[in-house]
Order: sequence, then structure tokens, then C-alpha cells
Amino acid sequence: MSAEILTFGCRLNAFESEVMRRHTTALGNTIIVNTCAVTTEAERQARQAIRRAAREHPGAHIVVTGCAVQIDPAAWAKLPGVDRVLGNQEKLQAASWAADAPGAVSDIMTARETAAHLVTEFAGRARAFVQVQQGCDHRCTFCIIPFGRGPSRSVPVGAVVAQVRALVEAGYQEVVLTGVDIASYGPDLPGTPRLGQLVRRLLALVPELTRLRLSSLDPAAIDDDLWCLLAEEPRLMPHLHLSLQAGSDLVLKRMKRRHSVADAWRVLEQARDLRPGIALGADLIAGFPTETEALFRETLDFVAAAELPFLHVFPYSERPGTPAARMPAVPVALRRERAARLRAAGRDVSARFFTGMIGRSVSVLTESGDAGHTEHFAPVKLDARAEPARLVEGFVTQATADGLVVRIARDTGAVETRGVEGGGRNARAIQAVGATSAAARRHLPLRGRDPAN
Repeated sequence: MSAEILTFGCRLNAFESEVMRRHTTALGNTIIVNTCAVTTEAERQARQAIRRAAREHPGAHIVVTGCAVQIDPAAWAKLPGVDRVLGNQEKLQAASWAADAPGAVSDIMTARETAAHLVTEFAGRARAFVQVQQGCDHRCTFCIIPFGRGPSRSVPVGAVVAQVRALVEAGYQEVVLTGVDIASYGPDLPGTPRLGQLVRRLLALVPELTRLRLSSLDPAAIDDDLWCLLAEEPRLMPHLHLSLQAGSDLVLKRMKRRHSVADAWRVLEQARDLRPGIALGADLIAGFPTETEALFRETLDFVAAAELPFLHVFPYSERPGTPAARMPAVPVALRRERAARLRAAGRDVSARFFTGMIGRSVSVLTESGDAGHTEHFAPVKLDARAEPARLVEGFVTQATADGLVVRIARDTGAVETRGVEGGGRNARAIQAVGATSAAARRHLPLRGRDPAN
């Protein structure tokens, strides 16, 4: 019996939980809590889970790890019921999970490489995550994560290819490349490959991979090769999620972000020009310190004009030791109210995006029973139950507040990749890198475009 693992936070944490699962197959009566430190709420939920585990399983060994532990190990070690804590490097080492192994948290800021881990199963998940990068060299004023993850390190291309090939052989049809800052992939590796080169080589060397998706990208660091692939490679999904954080230049400057609002517009326009109908999402922070109503309106107006159907909105959360935590704060209630307004604006855009999909054919990766996601990562409810982790072809018959209703046409299983409008290998698409179309400059809503299948 393996240990029970409770995972909080990002896709990288989900990947690392599967690494730990492989290391703990011989451990019984053990509960591992893999924490997140992005927000106060994430830490609160982890503490709540620890207290519940200690209360409901009084004889269990509780091991706590993850970013929150890496940043403040003493605070987590003294929680009632916690037997030991492990740092973000230690949790991935098999020796840390020996029965008599002590707790340990090393200095993550001295890390200079990241080991590859071969994982071929993701419990209860239809898509697989593959770590390609770890850590962050930037210092956004609101973010504590560099101190939980250390400096940026990249996984060698060969190791990534081997991992993806193993996952495809295990039956996975969609893989998500993940890390802390994947757009910064490569400068620490021989030959300094960029993320686009990694993706190109991966798709060439694992032709059996049906769908490849990317986790959140820094809009300031998308390389030309990746833009070309977005235009020419149908197996790279028509969906990008961007770490924007705000739609106000002054707020972005105070966040110490590397892009401006104009830069964000150029990225959105270029993505839509190269891949018509692409679905775009963004991370946004509401109520950043010093944010006035006028500054907030700039972000709200940006969301409406940019037509971003997939938003992850977070009320600003103070992280001790960060520069933003020392800035004049926006009241917590106002942060929440602004976050709610941003989410409402996002729902309006999502509704238009979903409505624009009615009548179109889609390929759905099934997840559980009658649920799944399209190529554009639109949530789907199928008209009949389907076997999980399959690709099924269907037609969108209805749009709801939460996504799409799809009538199944056929179960394709491991299908050949279908062409995508704007995704053929053509000179026009490649030459368009760096260009913007007239339609993009007018910021037309996505319902007026053809979200390609």
C-alpha cells in the first residue's frame, strides 16, 4: 500500500506528487501533504488538510513538503501531527522515503540542475504532465516562489523526449509541458536550446504523440521557433495561457513584470494571426498594492477588449519578505470585490467563445464519464458516457455557462492528428511571425473567428 498524497497548487506540484508516489509504494499509513506557497489561501488549505489528517488518522505518519515548507520549514514542522518535513529537492529523492530517513530541507538557492524523473502514470488523470524546467530567475515584487523553487534549471531535451515517449507507450494521448517558468527553458543547457527548439524536437522524435499542450507562458519570453510551431504544427494545441497579471502599465511596472500592455497586445495579436481561432487565457491579480479604481479599470477594460475566454483571477495575497508586501495595501474586501468583477467579465467572454463553437466539430479528450476538454481546452459535457482517456470526435450542440455540450460522432482512440486551419506547413504562416493581421489589430471577438478543429 502506497502513501496517500494530498497535492496543492500547480501542475509542477502534481507532477512531483507522482514522482513521490513511485518512491513511496512500500510505505503504508503515511500521509504526504505537498504544499503551495503562491497565496495565503493555498497555505491555509494545506494547514487545514494537515489538521484534518491528524484528527481523522491519529496513527498515521504525516510528512509535509512543497514550496511552503521550503520557504519556512520550522513553521510547518511544529504543526500538531507532523512527523517530518522535506524540502523541494529532498522530496524527489528516493532515499528521503526510507523508513528511518530524517526530515531535511536544503538551501534551494544553491541548486544548479534538475534531475529528470521517469513517470508513466498520473493517478486519476487523462493527460500527463512532464517537467521541462524548474525554478525562476526573475523577481516579481509579489512572488515568493523563486525562494521555494530556486534558480531556473532546465531538463535536457533527451530526457524530456524519453519521458514523453514512455507516457505515449503507456497510453497517454495528451502531454502538458510544465515548470515554474517554461518560457525561460534552455540557457543553462549545452547549445542553449529555447522552448521552441525543445517542442520541435519532441514532436519530431515522438510522432505518436497526438496532443501537446503548454503550461503558462511569460509573454516577454516566447521565442520565434515556438511562434512558427504554433502556426505550422497541428499537434501543438490551439490554446495558450499567459502570465499577464495586470492590464495596467503602472501596475505591471510596480509588479516588476517584464512586459507592458502593448507587449501583451502584440502577443495576443500574433497568436491569433498565426493560429486563427486560438483560445487564450491569462493569470490576473486583483487588488495589487497601490491599485486605484482607475488602475483596476484599465485591467478590466483590457480583459473585455482582449477577449480572453479563460481567466485565472486571484485576489492579491501578501507574501512575507516580498517587496509588494511593504507597499500600501488595498483592503482585502476590495481585492475580493475586484476579483469578482474580473471573473464576471471573463465569464462574459467565455460565453461568447462557447457560443461561437456551436455547430463545429471538435476532438475531445475524455476524462471521467461524460466530461472532457477540447483542443482549445474548453470544458465539455458529452451526450453519452465514454471510456476515460480516449479521443472522441463530436459536434458542439449547445453552449452553457460552464462550457460545451458535445454529441459524440465516433470514438477514435489513438487518432491521427487532424489538420488545423492556420496550422498547415505553409510559407505564409512562417513568414507571418512577428506580423499582425488587420483583424487582430481590430481585436475582433473570437465568436467572429473560426476556432479551428
